[in-house]
Amino acid sequence: MSAEGLVQGDDGVVRCTWGASTPDYQAYHDAEWGFPVSDDRRLFEKLCLEGFQSGLSWLTILRKRENFRAAFAGFDFDQVARFGAEDVERLLGDAGIIRHRGKIEATISNAAKALELVAVEGSVAAYVWGFEGSDPAVLAKDLKRRGWRFVGPTTVYAFMQAMGLVNDHLAGCDIHEPAEQARDEFKRPI
Repeated sequence: MSAEGLVQGDDGVVRCTWGASTPDYQAYHDAEWGFPVSDDRRLFEKLCLEGFQSGLSWLTILRKRENFRAAFAGFDFDQVARFGAEDVERLLGDAGIIRHRGKIEATISNAAKALELVAVEGSVAAYVWGFEGSDPAVLAKDLKRRGWRFVGPTTVYAFMQAMGLVNDHLAGCDIHEPAEQARDEFKRPI
């Protein structure tokens, strides 16, 4: 069975085509992508990983995600904001992550910006969920205004899709309704 943008897996589950292309994508598609997230650390992690993904395949990042978590102190932005030049050099030598100086430095800088954001908005979650239903370019522009890097509209839209700010599972995908139900039941952070 196959409809435009959908495919039925060997397990009988109908998925968005991209979500059935590899076992890694299948697990990510079925259990994470499109489900709402309010945890500040996970939101920060995803913004950073989407920045690292820029110009690469998400699968590359997904497969290195645990390495990124180890390298960046579990994306605890309070710790990452204190990283210095020695940490940058350490990360540039870490073959388990994407060794791109600009993206590494942006992650450290963005951690400091996340701390500033929490001080003003109360939490990363309250801030990003305030943009639910908005054009991703609006969130991208506001993040850039606040000094964030590697947060263009395409990156921000991928973040919004993944963190459940929108449900882009296709109609007919077996995960569409569970993701929508999770969004309906989700308590928006304030």
